[in-house]
Amino acid sequence: MPKCCEPRNKPAPLPQAMPCPANGTRSSRVDLLIVMSLVRKLPLRMPPAQYYFCEARGCDVVYFPSNPAAPVFRSSDLLVAVWSKELKDTVPVCYCFGFTPKEIREEIEQTGKSAVSESIRAELKAGNCACQVKNPSGTCCLGNVTRIIRDARARRGQK
Repeated sequence: MPKCCEPRNKPAPLPQAMPCPANGTRSSRVDLLIVMSLVRKLPLRMPPAQYYFCEARGCDVVYFPSNPAAPVFRSSDLLVAVWSKELKDTVPVCYCFGFTPKEIREEIEQTGKSAVSESIRAELKAGNCACQVKNPSGTCCLGNVTRIIRDARARRGQK
């Protein structure tokens, strides 16, 4: 198509990541579906916006918009606690199946290993995962679960 036929005010594509307005942490895009699934009370007429997820501990902002007219959502606005922001070991790291860091660490203390990641993989394969609407980050928890298992094993002197 010739340039003369293209819209003149074509909006620039939004970036995959933006700095959190509260603390500057690089924050990733999330689908509006996750915001709509986890925010306790959405405004009736929300302006269109791309939302970003801030996972920084100590920052109360969870979702912030590309459009300054759209609302920012904080931890208290969500239906669930956000694992990456909480210091509590009892907040789920896996929102689909409820696994917590405490449970993972206890399993490793008792048995020397954890079957949580294999269990989650089996559920993923069976199509029973819903990270896109349950996990505040909108992504799969396996990376975080793997880190918790690795750290717990390292504390025990295991590889």
